[in-house]
Amino acid sequence: MRLVSHIRDRSPSSAVVRQAAGGCNGGMVEHITVGVGPLSIDDVVAVARRGAAVELSAEALTAIDTARKVIDSLAASATPVYGVSTGFGALANRHIPGELRAQLQRSLVRSHAAGSGPVVEREVVRALMLLRLSTLATGRTGVRRETAELMAAMLSAGITPVVHEYGSLGCSGDLAPLAHCALTLMGEGEVFDAEGTRMPAAEALAAAGLAPVELAEKEGLALINGTDGMLGMLALAIDDLTDLLKVADVTAAMSVEGQLGTDRVFAPELQAIRPHPGQASSAANLTALLRDSSVVASHRGPDCNRVQDAYSLRCSPQVHGAARDTVAHAATVAGRELASAVDNPVVLADEGRVESNGNFHGAPVAYVLDFLAIVAADVASIAERRTDRFLDTARNHGLPPFLADDPGVDSGLMIAQYTQAAVVSELKRLANPASVDSIPSSAMQEDHVSMGWSAARKLRRSVDGLARVLGIELMTAARALDLRAPLTPGPATGAVVRLLREAGVEGPGTDRFLAPDIDIAYQLVVDRRVTAAVADVIGELA
Repeated sequence: MRLVSHIRDRSPSSAVVRQAAGGCNGGMVEHITVGVGPLSIDDVVAVARRGAAVELSAEALTAIDTARKVIDSLAASATPVYGVSTGFGALANRHIPGELRAQLQRSLVRSHAAGSGPVVEREVVRALMLLRLSTLATGRTGVRRETAELMAAMLSAGITPVVHEYGSLGCSGDLAPLAHCALTLMGEGEVFDAEGTRMPAAEALAAAGLAPVELAEKEGLALINGTDGMLGMLALAIDDLTDLLKVADVTAAMSVEGQLGTDRVFAPELQAIRPHPGQASSAANLTALLRDSSVVASHRGPDCNRVQDAYSLRCSPQVHGAARDTVAHAATVAGRELASAVDNPVVLADEGRVESNGNFHGAPVAYVLDFLAIVAADVASIAERRTDRFLDTARNHGLPPFLADDPGVDSGLMIAQYTQAAVVSELKRLANPASVDSIPSSAMQEDHVSMGWSAARKLRRSVDGLARVLGIELMTAARALDLRAPLTPGPATGAVVRLLREAGVEGPGTDRFLAPDIDIAYQLVVDRRVTAAVADVIGELA
């Protein structure tokens, strides 16, 4: 999805500096300077989705050099140090002599680059690389500056390692995905260049004027031992869901209008007696979206015999609001993780030592990834219920069966709701948490793992499914609003109906090939044109 982040971190203490520089064609190229402090979600989005270039700050390079001196000192010592002069995991009890340590690093990366399955999306790999670079920039890992600089240069050149779907257990880092990236720093493995052509890493590096590195002590481990893949996908999902929950308010408002519902239940004084912030924001959105709707006004008087709307209409702010609050919690967790240095062992440069730790365990990230999958499933579920009400003459208040032109000859939007139902059913299965599973590995040394990568992968499918469900509610509600003519929707919801029509989805009429219409509605959702159309009329939604 190509969405715009809602979270900004531009405080003076942030180590991220955003600037514009002249591009090769005279355009402006976005740059992010990574320092010792935390990245923001928007920085992750900028690099992952907008292709922002990356460089390391002078402070970061100083911190990297300082930590490297500690590693060099320990490497020269006769005393074994884990990650520096020993094997790894269950093989940590072997001391590795100096002449074999370069081979140790190569062997570590090659053996851990054991991914399988479909290729992971470019935006995920770019996010993963940026977040690993952010940890390297803290001076806690002991890598050399040339290794960190090569990773930054690859991001800036648009060189993206080929990473596969399976291989991470979300503990001891996203090992296989990160190892595939580390392999390309050595000039091995495969990458996609800036144009998307798949090729050997050595060729892509050479074409970009970059030289591979020979990894030294500790570097192989430092490059693969982080939660960067699952965290990158969490940041992107937060970015996506922030906009999708606004879309959910838009489609809910259209459904309330189209089903002759009331806007009175969204009044701020009613929300204030249950003061969840997300609920208040969602209700305020619905009120603004329904303002000046002649459809709503037509049944607002004392003659209206509608006592209460169905839950899927009346309780939209409660469900959407709880989802918003959950996304806010996930953003808090992501912010903490973005401020972390995740590696094992970690360099304590001030004390001149290296210490083992458990900070690579992905549980904090995995839990919220699973929580967001529940959110996506439930918001999609209530949207599907709102859609279904339009199609049933017992509940749609005077609209034709299935919104069909000639019911019986035409099926209308009957099967569009089937598609919604199939997606919602899939989302319910994806809401089953991955983080409660654990399969021991490394000869029982790594005997409890988070499965955070798996939680992140299924969340991406959940987010996509939610967008599809909302797209179908959008086109269904738009047809219903057209059928309410001469009554007219509110200015904001009317703008969304016009957007859909101008994009090529025709209004009520005889049956047509539905799949292209569904895809157009989905694209309007994921490209953020729905929320943009609303913002043009009533300003940004809360």
